[in-house]
Amino acid sequence: MTSSQTSAARSTGPDLRVQFDAEVTFRNGGGLQVQGFRLDLDRLDLDRPDLDRPDLDRPEVDEPALAARFVRELGLLMVDRVTLDRITVIREQHKGPRGDAQAQAPVSDGARRLVELSHPIHHGMVTYPGLPGPELSDHLSREASHDHYAEGTEFQIGRISMVANTGTYLDTPFHRFADGPDLSGIGLERLVDLDGLVVRVGHEGVGPDDPGRAIGPLVFAPYRVTGRAVLVHTGWDRHWGTGQYGSGNPFLTREAAEWLVAQRPALVGIDSLNIDDTADGTRPAHTLLLEAGIPVVEHLRGLEQLPADGFRFHAAPPRIAGLGTFPVRAFAVTTAPADGGGAR
Repeated sequence: MTSSQTSAARSTGPDLRVQFDAEVTFRNGGGLQVQGFRLDLDRLDLDRPDLDRPDLDRPEVDEPALAARFVRELGLLMVDRVTLDRITVIREQHKGPRGDAQAQAPVSDGARRLVELSHPIHHGMVTYPGLPGPELSDHLSREASHDHYAEGTEFQIGRISMVANTGTYLDTPFHRFADGPDLSGIGLERLVDLDGLVVRVGHEGVGPDDPGRAIGPLVFAPYRVTGRAVLVHTGWDRHWGTGQYGSGNPFLTREAAEWLVAQRPALVGIDSLNIDDTADGTRPAHTLLLEAGIPVVEHLRGLEQLPADGFRFHAAPPRIAGLGTFPVRAFAVTTAPADGGGAR
């Protein structure tokens, strides 16, 4: 809604507020209950803006949007679910917005710190079950180079054969869509020197049937994400190199991807096997994000080393035409001390 629309809506009658009860469940345990909570409401946010009619029944309120706004205005982190009840629209003067989860800038100690966020690539390593590991060899060995250079001077020229989805890698729209930008076509403004944000999800699930694997939109609701690199910290990277890593990974739901697309981040990353549920062949998170031109970085590591805010993120691949995915050296630059926390 534009400011002029808001002003016009408010000028037609008394201010409106919405009153409701809410029960909040957090991903890392515990909960919160509130009764009679009130938020400002604009008429044009309702399905029935003609509130001056005396015969009007209860206006309809978008409950998912109300739940997200409740989470955002209270700055609640790691929210799994919000259940609303007794929703009532009342006439009352607006009180104004509250803060959000990023109202306070992180404390800086002034020391510039580089944070490694990529897994190293080794011969034969497994990134994704069923995909072959990289094969590293010499094109020109050090011993063979003696025939080409002066005495005491030697070089090694290496060769690597691998699938593009190896290690920590970037997905461009071409990975999903034949007419999307590939590695040579995606702009640097989507990949480097991005204002970074770490979203810590708390409980990430431990098996294929654990509902904690699914990361919904309320986890993101407290944050301003537009134009930023949104890095989802699940902690799943602790399983890297084990059989556990390839099964039962945390992922974004379709609703979470839809919310992110609407908010237009520059990039979305995750420290998990896949940003999608691997059992879902439609791959909704990949589809929605890449269709919107939002690149995805998977298999990140070490996000616990970063503060929640106040860092720059970089993840540029080689500029290769005709490929949609390739490994990146992902890293962050910050002056803030490490922050592995993130409390609700």
